[in-house]
Amino acid sequence: MKRRVYTDTSVIGGCLDVEFEKASRQLIDTFKTGKATLVLSNLTLLEMQAAPATVRAVLEEVAEANREYIDVTEEANTLAQHYIDSGVIGVANQVDAQHIAIATVSRVDVLVSWNFRHIVNLQRIRGYNSVNLRAGYPLLEIRTPAEVINYDEE
Repeated sequence: MKRRVYTDTSVIGGCLDVEFEKASRQLIDTFKTGKATLVLSNLTLLEMQAAPATVRAVLEEVAEANREYIDVTEEANTLAQHYIDSGVIGVANQVDAQHIAIATVSRVDVLVSWNFRHIVNLQRIRGYNSVNLRAGYPLLEIRTPAEVINYDEE
């Protein structure tokens, strides 16, 4: 079964950043070959509209057949508010809370990001998952692209 990988804007932009390019590109290649499904939220797509054309072009490399689109729902917004109310993340970072909540509610296999401050951060991951469990959701795997690419293929 193909992994469903919720991907935020930082990963797509990471394809054009010297520090994050290799792992980001390898993950995008995994989507291009159909070995995993690129899961995008309408929130991510909205953020992509403000991105440079070169970043938007990276997304266009992945065929529609290898993408899945999910929407921000009232359920996800409620869960994001729980993260904020629990002190896991501040209200100023509501968009990051929404990314986590959308991925959780949609039960993706993993969320990938290069956002170390608000997303891929052990203390916050524990906080998000604590809220998730209390609210009846499963644990959410939150990783960097470097942690989810298949190194056997190199």
